[in-house]
Amino acid sequence: MFLPEPDLVNELLHVKHVERAIELSKMGVATGNYPFGSLLVVDGLTVGEAWNTTATDHDATKHAELSLVSRATRELSAEQLQRSILYTSCEPCPMCTGAIYWAGIPTIVYACPTRVLSEISGDPFVLPCREIYQQGGVTKSVVGPILEEKAAKVLRDFWNKPNAPTGLRSLSPFSSEDP
Repeated sequence: MFLPEPDLVNELLHVKHVERAIELSKMGVATGNYPFGSLLVVDGLTVGEAWNTTATDHDATKHAELSLVSRATRELSAEQLQRSILYTSCEPCPMCTGAIYWAGIPTIVYACPTRVLSEISGDPFVLPCREIYQQGGVTKSVVGPILEEKAAKVLRDFWNKPNAPTGLRSLSPFSSEDP
C-alpha cells in the first residue's frame, strides 16, 4: 500500500484550508465588508470560520482572525487551542498576530503576504507576522504564502472596483469611506 509522505499530506491539507479561507474572504465582500477570511482547525476538523466585518459592524477590530480568535478562546480549551492551526486568506496584521499569540495558537497558514496586500491596497503599513514574532523573541510556526495569486486576485478585484476604498486605513469605521 502506498502512503504519501507526511509533508505532502500537510501541504494538501494546507491548500484545502487556505482555499476555504479565500472563499470566506469572498463572503466578506458579498456581505459588504473587506476581502479577508479565516478558519480555525483543531485535529484536522474545522471548528470555526469568520470573515472581516469591520464595515457592517462599524468596528475596526472585526478582522476575520480577531473575531475567530475571540470566539475560539471562549469556546475551546487551552489544550485545543494549542493543537490548532489558523488559516487565513491574507497574512495577519499586527493586531491579529498578537491575538493569535495570546490565544496560544501555535500555527498560522496564510495565502497572501502583507507585502502584496500593501501593493494592491496602497497602504504602507506592512509588518509581516514572522517579523513581529521574531522581534518578540517568539517561536511560532508561520507557513505561507500558499495560493498567493488566487488570494491576491480577490484583493485586486476588490480594490480595483469603482468607489473602492483607498488603503487599509479606510477599514476603520471612523473613516468616511465605505467598502
